[in-house]
Amino acid sequence: MTATAHDASSQNGSRQLAALVLGAIGVVYGDIGTSPLYAFREALRPFAHDGATPPEVIGLISLMIWTLTIIVTFKYVLFLLRADNDGEGGTLSLLALLMKKTKKHATIFFFAGIIGAALFIGDAMITPALSVLSALEGLKLVTPVFTPYVLPIAVAIMLVIFLMQSVGTAAVSRLFGPITLVWFVVMGIAGLLHIADDLSILAALNPYYALDFITHAGFVGLVILGAVFLTVTGAEALYADLGHFGRRPIQFAWFAVVFPSLALNYLGQGALVLKNPAAASDPFFLLFPGWALLPTVLLATAATIIASQAVITGAFSLARQAIHLGFLPRLEICFTSASNTGQIYVPTVNMMLLIGVLALILSFGSSESLATAYGISVTGAMVVTTVLSYQFLRAIWGWTVLSALAVLLPLFVLESVFLGANLLKIHDGGYVPVLIAAALIAMMWTWKKGTLLVREKSARNDIPLAQFIKSIERKSDHSPVDVPGTAIFLTSVPDMTPNVLLHNIKHNRVLHDRNVILNVRTASRPYVPESQRVTIERLSPRFSKIQLNFGFMEDQNVSAAMPLCRQAGFNFEIMSTSFYVGRRKLVGDPNTGLPHWQDRLFIAMAGFAIDPSDYFQLPSNRVVELGEQLVI
Repeated sequence: MTATAHDASSQNGSRQLAALVLGAIGVVYGDIGTSPLYAFREALRPFAHDGATPPEVIGLISLMIWTLTIIVTFKYVLFLLRADNDGEGGTLSLLALLMKKTKKHATIFFFAGIIGAALFIGDAMITPALSVLSALEGLKLVTPVFTPYVLPIAVAIMLVIFLMQSVGTAAVSRLFGPITLVWFVVMGIAGLLHIADDLSILAALNPYYALDFITHAGFVGLVILGAVFLTVTGAEALYADLGHFGRRPIQFAWFAVVFPSLALNYLGQGALVLKNPAAASDPFFLLFPGWALLPTVLLATAATIIASQAVITGAFSLARQAIHLGFLPRLEICFTSASNTGQIYVPTVNMMLLIGVLALILSFGSSESLATAYGISVTGAMVVTTVLSYQFLRAIWGWTVLSALAVLLPLFVLESVFLGANLLKIHDGGYVPVLIAAALIAMMWTWKKGTLLVREKSARNDIPLAQFIKSIERKSDHSPVDVPGTAIFLTSVPDMTPNVLLHNIKHNRVLHDRNVILNVRTASRPYVPESQRVTIERLSPRFSKIQLNFGFMEDQNVSAAMPLCRQAGFNFEIMSTSFYVGRRKLVGDPNTGLPHWQDRLFIAMAGFAIDPSDYFQLPSNRVVELGEQLVI
């Protein structure tokens, strides 16, 4: 390679890295970037009656900075970003990897995974409500005239955000990175300019003051820890968005922009309160002079909208993973970008999130009230990730028990303390994320349990495929009529005769010249290369078996995969090919199978599932559906 070519390649690589870093700042760090709006303010609330003393203010800021350092920097940025599943991160991605590598403790892993996923979706409801309210409440400082309009404006913004999901966010997402970068720079500069208000705040960089605060604060210190943890809300997005940006850009964005800006802002807020204790009422917005308040509120609102979009997109991605892993029914998934398959829209999840967010805004009414409900879902998800990480170190990286415990036990203890502190807020609204998570856990557990029961009941009447082929190809007076063309029968159990094939012979008395048993398999890795997409097995002159392999992050588009079948040797004409799909009507039986409440929930969830022909994107004019009734 010539020097000129090397320089050009280096410049392209630098530009690509810069673009990914900018994107990571907008998407990955949008949530954690809104925490300064409310975290320090809420931590000061227990001192509202008599004010916080200088050692208490320094201790609080020290706690916040070192919580960011230990949990975000050490756990997520330096460690968990390396614990990937073929480049993908997140609770369900980690769960899929562990379930592939080891069968021990599978039940524990399953429940840990769905608890983490449920808590993440709960977080996706609370984050938009809290962050947007926190930003808009800055309008009250501009002029009290805005006070009655904060709630209606918040509701209007939420409606616009969720309604725009169906048309995609590709156009506006290009602005996410630059706007959030400006937000971080503004926060950092505002904090830096106020550090000089009281330079003693720099003592907060010493972890001694954080430990001293905790050891002397008593029960109040435990309550305050719940608010301190608000500084790391959004850290799970670091891990979940690993596949979108890659480890290096996320790490670079953290160390170069995000962490310095957050640390400077918290130090500035602390110095401001040391100089003027009355600023504890809203230390973030009071960092700014009067003339800058309105522009700052508008910028903060834009930043919180971006943070909301990031967690909504994360919830869509998590729902797709859960569907492909068999934790949820096959919901409708719409793709809003022709070039980026990661930009998806799940209407059912979107509506559920919208209802939840509006209910939270209208029932709590202010960010101060809503902050009491925040934290439990975040800390719970982090504890779950730490538990799964222990098994990752043991099963994937081959660490010894002592080595894994040495790294993760301190984190587990710290996060458990934070979780306990947040659980103290149960009666003040903390029950909300717990109820949301409990409902989602019940749904995912019921779906997994119900689908296993359906499979088990269907298997009682299953006929081994090899046995069926042998019998059907033995000609007799009762043999079905031969018809030209190709019939493709979808099934989830490829070694057994599909029920839809049996029903076709029973009711229509026909058998095609060529018959294909098609099984769509979800791999425990995020993506499967096209070279491994298709597996074809010839069973007899008239029967073949095709398996299509997709990763759990991929669109399971059968029509798009059919040309690959041709390349693999299976030649067919689409106009003489019919896809046969079974449709089940489920009937609950209170005397067998699931408990009555799970029966009703499972059947209701099945009603939300879209047709297999739509889910697998089969050619609409080549599909034949045959129904059956199944008692569960």
